[in-house]
Amino acid sequence: MNYLKLIIAIVLIASSARVQAQKKEELKDKYVLVIHGGAGTISKSKLTPALEYEYTCALEEALHRGQYVLDTGGLAITAVEVAVKYLEDSPLFNAGKGAVFSHEGVNEMDACIMNGKDLTSGAVAGVRNLKNPIEGARLVKDSSKHVFLYGDDAQEFCLSKGASYADSSYFFTEFRWNQYLKAREKGTIILDHDTTDVNYQYKTLEELEKFGTVGAVALDRHGNVAAATSTGGLTNKEFGRIGDSPIVGAGTYASNRSCAVSCTGKGEFFIRGTVARDIAARMEFADISLTESGERTMKRLKKLGGSGGFISVDKDGNYIMMFNTKGMYRGVVTNEKNAVVKIY
Repeated sequence: MNYLKLIIAIVLIASSARVQAQKKEELKDKYVLVIHGGAGTISKSKLTPALEYEYTCALEEALHRGQYVLDTGGLAITAVEVAVKYLEDSPLFNAGKGAVFSHEGVNEMDACIMNGKDLTSGAVAGVRNLKNPIEGARLVKDSSKHVFLYGDDAQEFCLSKGASYADSSYFFTEFRWNQYLKAREKGTIILDHDTTDVNYQYKTLEELEKFGTVGAVALDRHGNVAAATSTGGLTNKEFGRIGDSPIVGAGTYASNRSCAVSCTGKGEFFIRGTVARDIAARMEFADISLTESGERTMKRLKKLGGSGGFISVDKDGNYIMMFNTKGMYRGVVTNEKNAVVKIY
């Protein structure tokens, strides 16, 4: 009889443990997805209504695709990849299909993705034929022992793991090519978004400062955050230049202890200021809110001489979209709020 009681007790304890485990696995209601498509001197006077509509539709669709992942219980790491992938497929942004041309007249793309749950991350730089560089970054994270791969070897690895290949002709757009020719002619470097009129006569370097890097940050219903960033770099860039986007802690960062961050702007300054990590670190060590952390980091970035912006979401679902330029292509969707897109 005592043995029977012991067996019953063991069964009850095991059953109770399963119930507790199931409760822990129950999905939360809250989720957030924030995206950006670049910041800079984005002027309403230089953006036609038709083009503004195209940007708005592209950003909204990226939000909807990422939202579907989150709403159905998917992971933040998947949501940011899906959202960025869609933006890479649009010629409107300086990433993937719309990537700018380097000094040699080729497309050299960079991307990074990071999971806040375990800090695992993957990045690629200088790849030329990955249809979706963010897909390559995800493969580096999931299918290699490394974090950051560069150039032809990086591309070969990603393709061997199933990444989609695209011929150089896929990345050719007349606007970007004309932009490149003008930059070569003037002997200058153009930062991502340019005026829609390629014959526009620039008066100052500041008029060229438009950043078209794309990125996404998310909080999923499991309580995890993640970040992803992708870029084509600078028009007419030389010497194998790499910006902040694929660098963990500079242009991309995510930790469940604090927040997820994706940046866009003058990469050299974001690297020097480790901007993405700076936002998270302030939250972790100074115990301040995401908004306050973002404001302090933005002030620091400006003192360094940098311009651009960043998006971030914290472990509690608070989010920011900050920039010190005239505009930033951006949008947000949550479990409580329909997709909202803004430009100026």
